[in-house]
Amino acid sequence: MAKKLFLHICCAPCSAGIIEGLIENAWEIRVFFYNPNIFPLEEYLRRKNEVARFLESRGIPWIDGDYDHEQWSSAVQGLEKEPERGQRCAVCFSLRLSAAAAAAVKNGFYLFATTVGISRWKDIEQVNAAGRASAALYSGLTFWDMNWRKGSGSLRMAETAKRENFYRQKYCGCVYSQNREIGIT
Repeated sequence: MAKKLFLHICCAPCSAGIIEGLIENAWEIRVFFYNPNIFPLEEYLRRKNEVARFLESRGIPWIDGDYDHEQWSSAVQGLEKEPERGQRCAVCFSLRLSAAAAAAVKNGFYLFATTVGISRWKDIEQVNAAGRASAALYSGLTFWDMNWRKGSGSLRMAETAKRENFYRQKYCGCVYSQNREIGIT
């Protein structure tokens, strides 16, 4: 029986190396792109198109979650001045991983994970806490809190992004990180 994983991803540069590693290790995966935090819409579409290009070139099935930036904005209202890795990020992870958990169950998966924690700009424990809380909402669902940074994961991420000539964004995605020009380098 194949190992099955429902994988929430944030962008092509962060996720491609992880996806390749999973496939090399005989994982059956379905990818979920759900990132209503990304702003503006043009940036969201650019990142989604990079994801689509990569996944479709390898025949990897994926689900395009709805882009509901207004829902995200409402969820983080009042947290606009929070720093990166602050409470706004925790709320953002909870929103996105709750949607991933629901989609995993709907699609018959009992294990899910996210690539968000590979970014050095993110607090991996915040990400994992949101994933575990989201999994707890569904009987039989488990969040895999894999630290993708370990075992040369960050190096593979950079090498894969360069090899695939991915668009590399300059900020994590939300308008507040864009204003601070903090992001992936």
